[in-house]
Parts: sequence; structure tokens; C-alpha cells
Amino acid sequence: MGKVKVHRASPSLDMTPMVDLGFLLVTFFMLTATAAPEEPVSVDMPSSVSEIKIPETNVLLITISKEGKVFFSIDGKYNRQELLNKMGERYNIQFSEEDKSRFAVMSSFGLPIGNLKQYIDMPPDERKNVEQPGIPVDSLNNQLKDWIIFSRMTNPSLRIAIKGDSDSNYPVVEKVINTLIDNKVNRFNLITNMERTKPS
Repeated sequence: MGKVKVHRASPSLDMTPMVDLGFLLVTFFMLTATAAPEEPVSVDMPSSVSEIKIPETNVLLITISKEGKVFFSIDGKYNRQELLNKMGERYNIQFSEEDKSRFAVMSSFGLPIGNLKQYIDMPPDERKNVEQPGIPVDSLNNQLKDWIIFSRMTNPSLRIAIKGDSDSNYPVVEKVINTLIDNKVNRFNLITNMERTKPS
């Protein structure tokens, strides 16, 4: 009697769980990722060999453009709302709750406090086209000083960082640094690009 030949089936792998896992990961990253806000000015930072990284949270960022304009940003929705409230009291400007909510999600800005309410009231598309003159840092009208003081009152754990263009005017950078020193801020970070090491 002849042997019965058993038909061998090729092994199969069910990919359904892998596809489900892939979609779950994509969904997770889409829901948890935050879009970086569009900055009003682009800055070409100088390079250095420092490897110290700026923390992700509790950061007050002062940006200095190539033209010497000073921009200001602080993270944290509550911090921004509280800060705007204190600046409004200091300069006697009434900011509504809607103004505070809009300000809480804005990117950095570079305007005198007197023009800020009008800027906040604009639609986001119109804000992109506004030519911002920078926050005043002159000795007679140093509004940056007040932004720094009230920011530190709002969040005492703030780390202050300066991001300046490599072609910025030195006198403006000096005014910003002197403003920090005058307010007893002796520790701050200068943000730079990582310098590429040449192959030996």
C-alpha cells in the first residue's frame, strides 16, 4: 500500500495586531504632539561647543533679531495669563479675559505694551503681517525690565535664556544683559547652534 502524501501548508503570520499597534502609535503621537508656534522673527544663532541643553519648561526667552529688535516669550498658559494681568495693572491697560486667553497661546512678541492689546485683538493671519518694532529697552523706557520682573513674580522657577542673531548689534545685547543684571538676574543662558567639529 502506498504512503499518503501530507500536503504542507506554508506558515502564515497574522499582521492584524501589528497594523492595530501601528495606528495606535500614530494616533498617540498626533494627539500628544504640540505644534511649535510660528516665530515672528528668524534668528541665525552663533555657534559654540557648549552641550548644555535648555530645559523644556519654565523658560523665559528673550530673542534679539539681526536688526536689534527685542522679542519676549514665556511658556505656560497660566503664567502668560497672570503675566499679562500684572503688566496691565502696571501700565493701566484693561485686558479682557478673551485677551488673556488669546495671549496665552501666542508665540513670542516684540511690541511696546501700548500696542499689545490691538495686536492681540487681530486675527492670527493678520498678526503674521505686522512689522513688530521690538520691546523697548532704553534707559528712559525699559519695558523689558517690567516683563522680566513680573515673569519672575509669576513663576519663580523660571530659567532665562537669550537667543540672539550672530549679526545683532552689540549695544542692544548689552542693554538686554544689563537689564537682567540690574534686576539681580546673574545666571542666564545664551542659546547657540552646536559647532560642527572638523574631521581630523
